Amino acid sequence: MPCIVSVASGKGGVGKSMVVSNLGLLLAKKGLRVTLVDMDIGGANLHILFGMFHPPSTLSDFLTNTLKNLNEVAHPIPGLSSLKLIPGTGETLITANLQHAKKKRLIRHLHKLDADIILVDVGAGTNYHALDFFLLADFFLAVATPDPTSVLDLYRFIKLAAIRKVLAAFSARDPVADALLDKDFHSVTAVLKAVGETSESGVAIAQEALKWFQPALILNRMTPKSRINTLHLQHLLKQYVGTDLSILGKIPEDIQVQQSILKYLPVVELAPSSPATNALKQIVDNVLEMVGQAPESMERMEEPRKIRA
Repeated sequence: MPCIVSVASGKGGVGKSMVVSNLGLLLAKKGLRVTLVDMDIGGANLHILFGMFHPPSTLSDFLTNTLKNLNEVAHPIPGLSSLKLIPGTGETLITANLQHAKKKRLIRHLHKLDADIILVDVGAGTNYHALDFFLLADFFLAVATPDPTSVLDLYRFIKLAAIRKVLAAFSARDPVADALLDKDFHSVTAVLKAVGETSESGVAIAQEALKWFQPALILNRMTPKSRINTLHLQHLLKQYVGTDLSILGKIPEDIQVQQSILKYLPVVELAPSSPATNALKQIVDNVLEMVGQAPESMERMEEPRKIRA
């Protein structure tokens, strides 16, 4: 089975898809079979970054049962057969109101993809689709910029994802779900307290659900004058989720990134010696260490390993 890594952001426009496309290309160049999946419903653009303007099939074809096998929607990137892309879908009535059964089918087929690593490009925002697609993974990455609103939105996203992860551990009719669904919490301790007040046995279930929820952060568009308060963000997440936030890397502001987007080519391919490329290469090494898998041994682990702070 493949190892699934989801990549999200609290808001759009922070360079999430740029990060996904370049990480995927670098991982494939290390000899891994990589599949990129664009789950940004309504705002899918990952295929554009590879110059794939009119993909022959998209996620919509799978969701509408036009294609039964998700592997049929995975298109090889020209020049690198080990890298495939599943283009996302536009905003349609089906995707905007994706039925639970269709979502479960999609997640089930993701685990059957012929790949070593799957990178899931999750849409921005805190709707249920974004949260559920983020949480389907084995490992979690988040992208933010020095913009204070980006950091704040990221905190909100991870906070809601943690609650959603606890909720998913209980059935929809469980009293615990009612106790959590419409309430705001300022710490994971408050979440566990609310669970305990409803079901003493539920506390252990909630703690187990959060055990491996340890998002790692990638900072994009950093400049010498960037004043992103990562320590404050780390403190907030430590207080709320009860875990350390690992910083996987910092990508500097680089004009070559914008040039690569205009030329529909990942920056690691367009400018292999640029500052952004060097940062992305280091991030790839950190991702491989995070998931505990080396290129020569891609056997899936029985359980994820803790991310080092």
